[in-house]
Formats: sequence, structure tokens, C-alpha cells
Amino acid sequence: MAAFSHISGDRMLDLINTVEWRLGGPDREEDLTSYELVLAWCRESDLLDSAEEARLGELAARDARTAAAERDRVIALRESTYAALFETSDEGARTLADAYRDAVATAELVRVGDAWQWTDSHLTLATPRHRITRGLVELMGRDDLDRLHQCEDAACGWVYLDTSPRRNRRWCVTSDCGDRNRSRAYYARQKARRTAPKST
Repeated sequence: MAAFSHISGDRMLDLINTVEWRLGGPDREEDLTSYELVLAWCRESDLLDSAEEARLGELAARDARTAAAERDRVIALRESTYAALFETSDEGARTLADAYRDAVATAELVRVGDAWQWTDSHLTLATPRHRITRGLVELMGRDDLDRLHQCEDAACGWVYLDTSPRRNRRWCVTSDCGDRNRSRAYYARQKARRTAPKST
């Protein structure tokens, strides 16, 4: 069973959604609370295979300080990308560009079938961050970012690509934020009717 949500239409947007109640102030919750959870997210998102996840887990156990620093760097990248996409932050874009230069410096372009792809020279605790960075840059280059949308729940903040035919998707998950907001609107209408002054 997956530990993370994958509802956005792009795995790198799923990374941005590793925050619960992003806009909820004190209710905001971080999902990536450890390097091991970063590895788990990467495994679920096909950025690591099971052998790589196990090997990196061993490396993290030997060097907990570096692993924790890498987890912090992944979160900083996630937030910079969110700022670039949803707040049109030039600083966020520059941060991602700097990280990309670092990520490709330790990789090689390798032909796989008819395509070319980045392949890491060797596996290190920074490998998840480097693969995430390359994925985030790919996300920024998508030609359908006009479909990028944020859940209309006031506190949720989850993001997704609206691929509905009429581009009218309002909620990250209809059965969650959608139902909660419809219920809230219903009870607000009922309360307004009960408290409205009666005509004489």
C-alpha cells in the first residue's frame, strides 16, 4: 500500500503534495520527516528501485547527519519549485536552476533505446535529490502547465493538473476536500435559513 498520495497527474507535483494542509497555518504537517521517507517517496515514484533504496538506507544509517541534511535540501527544492509555479518566484526558479547544475554535474547522458537520459555516475546520499531535481526541471518544461491548479479548499493547498474536459476540477480529491466543502456549504445555508429574520 502506498504511503503517499499520487493524485496530481505528475509525480513531481506529487512531491509538492508531501505537505498536509499547506495553507492551513498551524495545522500544516510535513510528510517527509526523515531521509528514509524521502527514499520511500522516491521508490513509490519510480525514481529509485528497491535495491537502490536498500543501499541508500544502509548509507544513511552510517551517516545520519548527511542524510538529514539531504532531506532538508529536498524539502527546500520542493518549496522553491512551489514558489516558482504558484507564486511566480524568480528566486525559486534560480534555486532550482542552481540545483540542476549540481545534479547534472555528477551524471552522464546515456542512450536508452531511441532516447537519451541522465544516469548517475554512482549512488550517494545525494542521488535522490539529484533525481528529484532533474524531475522538477522536466515538470517546469511541461507544455500543459496552463492546466495547473490548486485545490480550492482554503487550507489544503494540494496541486494537480486539471485534465477534466471542461477544466472545472475544483478539488484535489472529490471524496475528501470536495465532500467536506460541500457539507460545509450545506450547513452554512441551513444555518443562514434558521437565523434569517422571518417576514411578517
